[in-house]
Amino acid sequence: MAHTYDNVANGEIPKPQTKVIWVTFWILFAITAVEFLLAFTVPAGAFRTSIFIILTLVKAFYIVAEFMHLKHEVKGLIYAIIVPTVFVIWLIGAMFIEGGYIYEILNK
Repeated sequence: MAHTYDNVANGEIPKPQTKVIWVTFWILFAITAVEFLLAFTVPAGAFRTSIFIILTLVKAFYIVAEFMHLKHEVKGLIYAIIVPTVFVIWLIGAMFIEGGYIYEILNK
């Protein structure tokens, strides 16, 4: 099956999308640079860990949106992917919290 594009059908060659790629590169580079800066300046602790988790999730969602073309999909598909992911993250967090609670009870 042949793919047809409007400008190819007119005999024009489509322009490369290098600007979008470079913008994506610089955004991901900036987030990574902030992560490295925080790694060497902020003392270890819950604050630094939470910042790393948030920045990693931002990068992950941006990569999924850009490279997997999720931001160009219909809202229903986006919600079908995002909502279960949020619940799985919540489930993992709840399991860690409950696991620590049970560990404390058993060691009394």
